[in-house]
Amino acid sequence: MISNQTIEQAAYEIMGRAAIDIPDDYLSGIKGMVNTEEGDLSAFVLGAMLENYEAATEDRRPMCADTGLPRYYIKVGNEAKFDGGFIGLERALRSATARATHDVPLRPNRVHPLWRTDHNNNCGLNSPEVEWSFEPDADWIDITTVHKGGLFGSDYRMLFPGDGIDGIKRFFLDTLIAFGKRGLACQPAIVGIGLGGSKDICMVLGKQAACLRTVGDKNPDPKVAELEAELKELGNSIGMGAMGFVGSSMVVDCHIECGFTHTGGMPISIHTFCLSSRRATARLHADGTIEHRTDPQWFTPYMRREGIEWSNDASSKKSA
Repeated sequence: MISNQTIEQAAYEIMGRAAIDIPDDYLSGIKGMVNTEEGDLSAFVLGAMLENYEAATEDRRPMCADTGLPRYYIKVGNEAKFDGGFIGLERALRSATARATHDVPLRPNRVHPLWRTDHNNNCGLNSPEVEWSFEPDADWIDITTVHKGGLFGSDYRMLFPGDGIDGIKRFFLDTLIAFGKRGLACQPAIVGIGLGGSKDICMVLGKQAACLRTVGDKNPDPKVAELEAELKELGNSIGMGAMGFVGSSMVVDCHIECGFTHTGGMPISIHTFCLSSRRATARLHADGTIEHRTDPQWFTPYMRREGIEWSNDASSKKSA
């Protein structure tokens, strides 16, 4: 039985880790760009970013003054048992958010959209967001926090089947150029793309692709993975680098997640993660132990299943 106290403490701990420590995969991606960036100002900014990351970890202070909007992604094992049910779990997450806002500290960014009132703790109406997924044959709970900027860095368009891959590429390039020129994203960024689904699911998939997959991770569909690599190359060819300066370091990586959609449409969403790439995960085991990591491992084979029944046998994953 996983206690509410264990859940709250784990969520509180990863709030600090996400705000302060850069994930190793993203750090490696930035270091790789330092070696290839030829734009003077972009190269300077990349170097300053690395110095800032080191200072944040050493001083145990948030890596960015704007700590974004903290949110949770919870993966619950089908065999997991925990105190208080899902109501107790959500209460623990909200309490951890309020405590971390005060202690880390996180900037209390959450306000009412009309009255601009706040509780000074990043909690409120529908805040923090909690998204759920489930995993068969597991008795653990994965808690992932993502501190995502909440102002810019996303766009959506309803394309149509006739637009094809060329239409995807055109919207991708138009969006990144607009983001760079207007200062609507903090790059270099992990770019997530949602393809398909209904409009709301398309947006969800794009944000998850940006925030919950690591640099270097490839979609298991080889054709989708090929498109990911092509779009990353295209994104770095538009002449923009770090923070919009001239260069070639716009995209650290590109991730695509797909969902079955209406036969007449091909919706697409594009999301850029902050250059801080703030995420952290804790796995809570039934015996009370906790494992920490920076790879959320969100998109499991079960998450990507297509059929009705589930089996670990690859031959049955697409069966109806």
